[in-house]
Amino acid sequence: MTLPIRATATATAAPSAAGRAPEAPGALPLLGHGPALLRRPLEFLGSLPAVGPVVRIRLGALPAYVVNDAELVRALLTGEAGRFDQGVLIEKVRPLLGSGVGTADGDEHRRLRRLMQPAFHKARIARYADTMTAVAAQRGAAWRPGGIVCVDREMNALALTTVARALFSSDLGAEAVTEVQRSLPVVLDEIPRRSVLPDALLRLPTPANRRFDRAVRRLRSATRHVVEAARADGTDHDDLLSVLLLAADERTGERLTDDQVHDQLVNMLVAGTETTGATLAWVFHELAREPAVERLLHEETDRALCGRPAVFEDLPRLPHTRRVVQEALRRYAPWIILRLSPDGVLLGGVPVPAGATVLFSPYVLHHLPELHPGPLAFDPDRWLPERAAGLPRAAYIPFGAGGRQCPGNVFALTQAVLQVATIATRWRLRPVGDGPRVRELARGAVVHPTTMPMTCVPRERAGTR
Repeated sequence: MTLPIRATATATAAPSAAGRAPEAPGALPLLGHGPALLRRPLEFLGSLPAVGPVVRIRLGALPAYVVNDAELVRALLTGEAGRFDQGVLIEKVRPLLGSGVGTADGDEHRRLRRLMQPAFHKARIARYADTMTAVAAQRGAAWRPGGIVCVDREMNALALTTVARALFSSDLGAEAVTEVQRSLPVVLDEIPRRSVLPDALLRLPTPANRRFDRAVRRLRSATRHVVEAARADGTDHDDLLSVLLLAADERTGERLTDDQVHDQLVNMLVAGTETTGATLAWVFHELAREPAVERLLHEETDRALCGRPAVFEDLPRLPHTRRVVQEALRRYAPWIILRLSPDGVLLGGVPVPAGATVLFSPYVLHHLPELHPGPLAFDPDRWLPERAAGLPRAAYIPFGAGGRQCPGNVFALTQAVLQVATIATRWRLRPVGDGPRVRELARGAVVHPTTMPMTCVPRERAGTR
């Protein structure tokens, strides 16, 4: 596992003379800190809090600023420190994401969020819950006692299938779901590489670039086709696609165009697959490592579910399961978020020039011992109300914060709790004895596990022996 992150320095954390941010050590000629960020990102970013609350790094010849202080990150996310836009990474993945809510800035971003809000109302999520549990139960039904499943792949496929079926519940979307399952993993694997390479290299006809371009074309073609077919069909199928097609701006009455609906769908597919899939895999990894945590979860699911799949109404009866998911979201948070400072701002007394890239790591913040004591321990009880009450607002940001907080955060948390509970009523998952050691891998936007083969062990509920 990754080494503990060093706490924010005290005397050494202050900016150097004239308010200039200290520079991270280890920059290479011409390449700067780019190789360290690519080859060992968690270790590199985890070393920066000891350098200062705001640290200057170089991505090639370009300077960037890494924010390591929770309150400064909150100011950045909520706009208190100034206006911050999406930045260079978004431009590099715009061929995939288009002009969706995840890429828009300013008034357009706020308008798109308003239009999407009905898709994530509590009543809607309650209806999507049936899909969440049905997909999890179906996946678990295909496992066999003593069989080995690759849990990282299984949970990613589970998350992808869930969000795709919530988006396209009718027969119109069957082909799109298949293409999403084929192409989206290819695209997500390429995003980290594209985030740090110059644009000129991304235009070369290399195998990686061609693979990315082909997957994007297939994905966008399939989703565009289903949007056009659903618009022509005109039926409300009670799915996310129907919500987007019917959404109207409450101020102007304006509706989304087909292109705009398509871009929102792709944004939701990306956001709804990567984080949830990785979180589910890490949950079952930690349950196998922490018998006491697993025992409490099984006792809770046995009481609440009596062997059946979980439903939306069960959520209040699954507080420990929810805390297990929350702890996985803390322990294995997104590893990097980039922003652009269009205007010059001050962050912690450090002047950040206009046009500069600013980045922070929720993973690093979630492992600062002054915020989360014993950060490498998997401790769901740290989310008991009495223990979490005094936590600073920006100390836990698995879904971001402020105006750019992920609009599907309640959907994702509901999905993870229901699917963990549904699978845990039937199965224990155990590491393969001679299998590879599971390591943390910064891929895409979040920390994924490396290959995670596990053995399926049937469960007997208490009182059924």
